[in-house]
Amino acid sequence: MAIESEVLVVGGGLAGITSAIAAAREGADVRLVCHKRTSLRQASGLVDGLGYVPARNEPREAAEITQRRKDFRTVRAERGSYTGPLVSPFEGVDELPADHPYSILGPEALREGLALFDELTGDMYRGSHTERNALVPTFGGTVKPTARYPRAVEAGLASDSRPMAVVGFRSLVDFDARMVADTLELADVPFAVTGAEVAFAEAFPDDAKITRFAKALEHDEPIDGTPARQALADAVDPHVGEAERVGFPALLGDDNTAAVRADLGDRLGVDVFEIPMGPPSLLGLRLEDRLYEALDAEGVRFQTGTPVVGYESSDGERIESVVVDHKGREVPYHADRYILATGGFVGKGLDSDRQRVEEPVFGCHVPHPEDRYDWFVDDAFGDHPYARFGVRPDASMQPLDADGKPEFTNLYAAGSVVGGADVAREKSASGVSLSTAVVAGRMAADPTQ
Repeated sequence: MAIESEVLVVGGGLAGITSAIAAAREGADVRLVCHKRTSLRQASGLVDGLGYVPARNEPREAAEITQRRKDFRTVRAERGSYTGPLVSPFEGVDELPADHPYSILGPEALREGLALFDELTGDMYRGSHTERNALVPTFGGTVKPTARYPRAVEAGLASDSRPMAVVGFRSLVDFDARMVADTLELADVPFAVTGAEVAFAEAFPDDAKITRFAKALEHDEPIDGTPARQALADAVDPHVGEAERVGFPALLGDDNTAAVRADLGDRLGVDVFEIPMGPPSLLGLRLEDRLYEALDAEGVRFQTGTPVVGYESSDGERIESVVVDHKGREVPYHADRYILATGGFVGKGLDSDRQRVEEPVFGCHVPHPEDRYDWFVDDAFGDHPYARFGVRPDASMQPLDADGKPEFTNLYAAGSVVGGADVAREKSASGVSLSTAVVAGRMAADPTQ
């Protein structure tokens, strides 16, 4: 029996989930298929909109720079050929290249994407009260301009002038509290910051430290006869000093992190917050769980472990079905319209060899120089063309062929598979995913809009 839906989303990341929900809210019958669950578990859990833009050739007026420093309490920085951090994720859209997704869709699409994200995450995230970026310290000690951030990191914002202590665990080598503190100081943050490493739960196995730390604190398990939270508070207390807030690596519980933070805060007499970590990321895992709950609540059918390995089209203009590998058996999935949200190079939504760059599912056109030596520049931190590789869409998020015509009449694209943005340098990855997804989902549900 044929598997059918009105809209089929290929890809289960932030863009795939958001586009599926956007289509479902327009009344479409939606199915989502993906090879794996999202890459969110590898991400920080922060939702950036736009933090940096290509540097202007002419300097900004001194009064403007002074006001921005006053507003953000941080010095504007030059990052190679990029300038920031931006006070607002919307303020720099007009400075982006013409083929950037924000330039194609306009800032309103970013607002719509963030608004949908706010609905899906509820009180789990902060930032919807303002159009300003927040400055969030990360596990590398950098300060990231962020449009939405987990409530668990709120007390650690760099715009807060209260003195801060950063605490790490000697057995958790992926987080160096002293380095975080030193790097924050070099960033000219408006508060005193110290770092310390403490002994805590050093008997946990190396391959399970992140989850074991979280579970032990969540359930207040005894560690050497002392409840975990009290043991941690006892270890940290001598290092609090004058600090009014204390940051830990983001592993303070799993399902009930708010209670863990509150309990530790009461014991230490300070505000406690989490600092986003690299993979595996509990902040990312928490967001992933919330978004998959939202998919279910919206009535979207979804399947993981079912990669798309091909498609069928009788005329080359319209996709009739995609071929899904279901436990070694190829199964056709039929839909009226399709959304490509498979990610960029990291998510395998784009592929390359020494001669070409390609989009492997539908064979969509990916503009790139013929000479592979033109894909990058000599400066490791320079403006690499490959960072912007991806399919190029029109304003309806339909991928275009080499002649500027839609690849297929019933195909849309969203997320990192879309080119034109250097999301790592711009700090725009989540914003690009959300903005392209709401448009792709809406148009796939009703192309007549």
